[in-house]
Amino acid sequence: VLNSLTPTRPLPPNSLGSTRLHSLPLRNLSTKAFAVPRRKAMALFLSTYILSPVALHEIASAEPSVGLKEYIDSFDGYSFKYPQNWIQVKGAGADIFFRDPYVLDENISVEISSPSSSKYKSVEDLGPPEEAGKKVLKQYLTEFMSTRLGVKRESSVLSTSSRVADDGRMYYQVEVNIKSFANNNELAVMPQDRVTRLEWNRRYLSVLGVENNQLYELRLQTPENVFVEEEYDLRQVMDSFRVSKVLV
Repeated sequence: VLNSLTPTRPLPPNSLGSTRLHSLPLRNLSTKAFAVPRRKAMALFLSTYILSPVALHEIASAEPSVGLKEYIDSFDGYSFKYPQNWIQVKGAGADIFFRDPYVLDENISVEISSPSSSKYKSVEDLGPPEEAGKKVLKQYLTEFMSTRLGVKRESSVLSTSSRVADDGRMYYQVEVNIKSFANNNELAVMPQDRVTRLEWNRRYLSVLGVENNQLYELRLQTPENVFVEEEYDLRQVMDSFRVSKVLV
């Protein structure tokens, strides 16, 4: 069912990660070089002050947030919030595409099924959330197919759920993890000369909704180590996704 979405292909590790989510060149820069220091910088700043036990508790309990902006597409019928420091990228193949300007394989996009080839009435047309999760994962793996020798992908569905939002519509949420491994010398004759290494380890979060007889999919991609630090913001983004009726 998900194959009816616009078939934008995610690029391999040295490209922008996924989709339709991933149609841009990617240098696969180390996320540690960008994501971790921004948290450490705050810690160093705070360490220069003498804080009371209460203040220390409040800081430990606070969730990091860069602030969110809202994007509304009344023409196509959807809206969502995204980190305000992310930039929009044109020509990425998705209906809309934003990415982190520093962690280049962290991004968000929206895909919409073709109105001429889909007649969705509800997200439940995909089956239960568990079934939808399998379809989402299969779609990702199809997009990540590689012709390179020595490439192996490990994947799993981490969670699936459904919720009725404040607009009265039901949405599915799917989280998957995909790891990519590759040999450092795939053409080597001797097995000991072909050392397998981890290329990337990413989490993909999808929110699925139906309106206007179309399937809408919000896609978030982030490295697993960055997700640990930014989970609060990213889950706010997921929860903000809404589809809406388009007036003809």
